[in-house]
Amino acid sequence: MAPGDGNSPLSRRADEVEALQLSMGAQLLAHACALLDDRKASAGELRFLATRLTEALRDALRVAESRGERLPSYDDGDTDADGHPEPTEAAESS
Repeated sequence: MAPGDGNSPLSRRADEVEALQLSMGAQLLAHACALLDDRKASAGELRFLATRLTEALRDALRVAESRGERLPSYDDGDTDADGHPEPTEAAESS
């Protein structure tokens, strides 16, 4: 199996890490909603929350960028005989 085929041990591990990061982000978002509804939340708690949310957003953006790099690139108007978009040469060689 080639490292870039999406089924290598490294690719599977990356997928697991990404899934964990996104799951943790979703849990943090639920906690954030609850904390923001609490009018007694201290400035320190809100600052801590903002720091954790920043980390979760950074992870989510990294996941999105990584997954986006794995998608084929399409040029406008390039379609196959059935009208489906065809990847550009750059996407085919990656």
